[in-house]
Amino acid sequence: MNIIIIEDEFRAAKSLQNLLSDLKPDSKILGIYDSIETSIEGLKDIKPDLIFMDIQLSDGLSFEIFKSVEITCPVVFCTAFDQYMLDAFKSQGVDYVLKPFSKEDIAEALRKVDELKKFFQKNDLPNLETLIQKINQPSGKSSFLVFKNQKYTTIPTEDIAYFYIHNEITHLVTFTKEQFPLTQPLGQVLELVSDKHFFRINRQYIVNFKAIKEMEHYFQRKILVKLTIETPEKLLINKEKTHSFFTWLEDR
Repeated sequence: MNIIIIEDEFRAAKSLQNLLSDLKPDSKILGIYDSIETSIEGLKDIKPDLIFMDIQLSDGLSFEIFKSVEITCPVVFCTAFDQYMLDAFKSQGVDYVLKPFSKEDIAEALRKVDELKKFFQKNDLPNLETLIQKINQPSGKSSFLVFKNQKYTTIPTEDIAYFYIHNEITHLVTFTKEQFPLTQPLGQVLELVSDKHFFRINRQYIVNFKAIKEMEHYFQRKILVKLTIETPEKLLINKEKTHSFFTWLEDR
């Protein structure tokens, strides 16, 4: 399988290249491009079997590439945008992985691509203008409606240090140590907030990047995360999630 990577973040491109080499040893990376301009030039002479493509490149949105060259192979979008913004991709037979991605994410994408070999981007291209409008919208919920002491109020998302589960109920905790119960389960909260600013470090906690104070190694190759405010339990990240966590920290 001949593959092209379109990604303007060096670490992400290198990580993806290494993962593809491990998962598809017989594959060949035909090129790695970091902009719309270089991608268009490269695709004029190369016909890959698969493209991994970042959405936001240094010189604009990668959808512009489709307007200049004909792409007839499946495309997997690697993006930091939430799933609800990308339903159009899935309905058109084009897959995606959310950043920061793991080896399991890429393996699943490759599996889906194998099942979608009959789908070609030139026949199933989504409405680019609609997608561009959606992606230019602010990512993530801006506030949460909460109820406490017989009163409703809204908490700006930027004021939330972390979300966690206590007695099977999701709570949010602000930087001023105020705590409020939520009606949404933690998994739904993760879909509502920006994945650039929030990360689910384990089954119980979602933390704000601004709340992270420091990290240190822990037993069994886990990472202990310390926040600027106290948490009821130790925040531990297992070894399988460590790579994606540090990738998320660097992707600023």
